[in-house]
Amino acid sequence: MNSNTSMNGPVVPLDRRRAQHTGLPWAWCNLWRNPFGELTREERAELAVVDVAELASHVQGPRRALQLIGECGRGKTTRMLALLHYFPDASYVYLDEDLPCSAIAEGVPLMIDEAQRLPRKVMHRIFATGLPLVLATHRDLIRPLKKAGYDVTTYRIGDTNNAQLVAESANRRIEASRLGPGPIPTLSRHDADRLVSRFGSDIRGIEGYLYEQVQHQVYSDGEMRFVD
Repeated sequence: MNSNTSMNGPVVPLDRRRAQHTGLPWAWCNLWRNPFGELTREERAELAVVDVAELASHVQGPRRALQLIGECGRGKTTRMLALLHYFPDASYVYLDEDLPCSAIAEGVPLMIDEAQRLPRKVMHRIFATGLPLVLATHRDLIRPLKKAGYDVTTYRIGDTNNAQLVAESANRRIEASRLGPGPIPTLSRHDADRLVSRFGSDIRGIEGYLYEQVQHQVYSDGEMRFVD
């Protein structure tokens, strides 16, 4: 933790008039933005709480596949973006439910988000290449992968989304939104426990809730409250 932050103590706000003068709604708590708004791909990769090297070890070489299986909002795409940042020759494609499957660029590894939407013929053609694969999917694809000769590693995403991970993930986003030197708010372990009790493993749901909580405190002059 940064020495200027306090996990449990109150945050000393900047002068309210100064915050309004800067035009930054959260300058009063030393933040230049709402930390829980939409991030760029690069930011998501850099702030991800994942062991990227461990994930990468499962796709080093041909006919090796890494499956990330889980419900929406559990962190599959975040892990893929972290891997995309890790591998310079990787390619990433998201399969939209409402659009036809277009040509998929080959990469090492090739990453396919929502891979359960692959048309059967396209799936067989991709698996026949032997390229290392990272698949984010709601459906287990081990059978067609094994049939194509792949060595498959599967991660069930969401099982490790506990209060410790929620607190670390939130506080990384807050730190990345720091305006300048001095104290910034932090999400306590107690509040993280409360969020997990409410949302379970749904990280996207937690971040959406925290976004609204912060959004409602524009130009405030008190302590940032993350959980009511």
